[in-house]
Formats: sequence, C-alpha cells, structure tokens
Amino acid sequence: MGSGLVEVRANPMRKVILFLALICSVSLGGCGTGHSLVKRSQMLMGTLVFVTATAPDEPTAQDAAAAGLAEIRRLEELLSTWIPTSELSRVNDAAGRAPAQVGPETFLLLKRAIEIGELTEGGFNVAIGPAVEAWGFPATPNLPSQADLERIRPLLDLSQIQLDAEQRTVFLVQRGMRVDVGGIGKGFAADLAAEVMQAAGATGGVVALSGDIKTFGRMPDRTPFVFGIQHPREDGRLLGTLTLENGAVSTAGDYQHFFIQNGVRYHHILDPDTLQPARGCQSVTVVAREGVLADGLDTGIFVMGPEMGLDLIERLPDVEGVIVDHQGKIYVSSGLKERLRLEAEQ
Repeated sequence: MGSGLVEVRANPMRKVILFLALICSVSLGGCGTGHSLVKRSQMLMGTLVFVTATAPDEPTAQDAAAAGLAEIRRLEELLSTWIPTSELSRVNDAAGRAPAQVGPETFLLLKRAIEIGELTEGGFNVAIGPAVEAWGFPATPNLPSQADLERIRPLLDLSQIQLDAEQRTVFLVQRGMRVDVGGIGKGFAADLAAEVMQAAGATGGVVALSGDIKTFGRMPDRTPFVFGIQHPREDGRLLGTLTLENGAVSTAGDYQHFFIQNGVRYHHILDPDTLQPARGCQSVTVVAREGVLADGLDTGIFVMGPEMGLDLIERLPDVEGVIVDHQGKIYVSSGLKERLRLEAEQ
C-alpha cells in the first residue's frame, strides 16, 4: 500500500454475531414447546454462514439446517467469481467474444440485478466489477488514479449486458466487462436456502450470510426473530433492534471494507457515476420480503443518498428501511417506525 495509507478493515461478521446473540437470548423460551431448534455454521461465500432451523423434532431440524448449508454451497459453485469454473466466471471470461449459457439460478440473479439497477436509477450496478478491481477491494485496497477509472468507465454500461431468456444466455458485449454479484448474491442465496429448509420440514428458521439475513416462521415459543442493526461508527454497539418474520433484512455500510489515506475514508461501495466511494451515507438497512431485493436495494440506496433513497423505499410495496447519512442523522421509513427500537429509546 502507498505512503500514508492506514488500512482499517472492520469485521463484517459483527452484525451476524450481534443478531445471533439476540436470537440465542430468546431461544431459551422454546424449551418444553415440543419443537427443536438447531444452529449450524460453515464458511461459505467468503463469510461464516449461520443457519437456524426449528422443527417438530431434532432430526428434522438437523436435516433442514444441513440442507440450507448445502444449498448455499451449491450456489457458491455457480456464482462465485473466485471460482474459475463457476458460471459467472465463464460469463466474464467470454466478455466481448460470445454469449455464455448459464443455469436458471444464474440467469434469474442477473435478471433481478438489472431490474434493481433500474429501480435505483443505476445506483446498484452489477457491471461494477472492473471498478471494484481497480480499487482492489476486498483483498488489496488501493487508491486508483482518476485516469485509470475513466478508462474503465465504458465497461460499466448496464445496457451492454444482454440476457436471452429463450436460450438462457448472458453476453457481456465489451471485452473487459465483469459482472460482480457481491452486492446481491448473498441475499439471493439466503432466499433459496430458506426455501430448501422449509421443503426439508423446518417450520421456522434463519439464514444469515454476513449482513444478509432471511427468516421464515417463528421461534419454538412462537416469538418472532429479533435482528440487531449495527451502529456504523461504534463497534459492538447496536443502532437499534427490530423483529422479523417471513422476511429479509440486509445492511450495506461504509465500515465493512475500507481504508484511510491522508485522513480520507475510502470504502467499497462505489458510485457507478463517479467511480468513487459513495459519500451520502454511513449505512443503509433494508427490510423486504425477499433477500435478493433487500440486498440489491441497500447498495443502490446507499449510492442514491438518504433523501432519494428514502423516497424510493416509501414508493415500493413491502419495503422498509433505516438510513444513516454521512453526518449520522437517522432516517426511518414510515412503515418501520413501530417495529424499530432505536438504542437511544431502549
């Protein structure tokens, strides 16, 4: 790293650890209810994944938890750009040359990503890959020159991603384009994992991949799951808590991957227009029915900024959110005010 660079990389798992502490504190109420609760974890998709399953008996809960982890492992093989043989790696490798045929999950994820890109007026951009590489996130963050960023700007044109539903192919028109599903893939995986857990007999459960969490059903004692929102500037402190039932929550924050150079914080959430870190927010938490929507929206809204972002949330059905702007001011959507308990109010 260059002179004057001090890397300060936060632990993105702290949101999940805080969340798990909350559900562990309420899980004791499930004793004697005739339902079993099982928690399992595994390193997948570059993070420690936690699944929690409740079921009428322990073998069913164990099977459901194992099925959830297996589904995420299967999706990682399809979607990880760190795996050379994945479908997304083949899509990127074929950029500028030929369409690449993909499976239904990869095609659906890219279709939803483009739709969310349109919803957020380009704030979420699945073609951001070349810019992320230029900045070196997450492994080797560095400060690229503006000239280097301008050279890759044409590669971020969403209109240059061609999806053929009939042939189920993806074509990146320009050589050098790269799709990056880091801002939406975990939410998508949580959705599918929750589905297979329910198919395996779980009556309630949680899938948690870093800041992306999907729930279904309730705890064994019939209480809903509780989620803690990480304070973006105070490590280990909660901004607030909310209950979640049959829904998803996702948080994007400038504290997850960042470095500081000459007193300036540079983080991994890039504005596709400026190709610089977005500056309007410290964190955005989105609550929605689907993890894929919550995951894509939190990034897009972070880029849009608090006013435009909150306006979008209020216009979307079954979507709520909490936005902390760059000065620490908290914005809460109208439908979440009764469900959210800010720490200052507790």
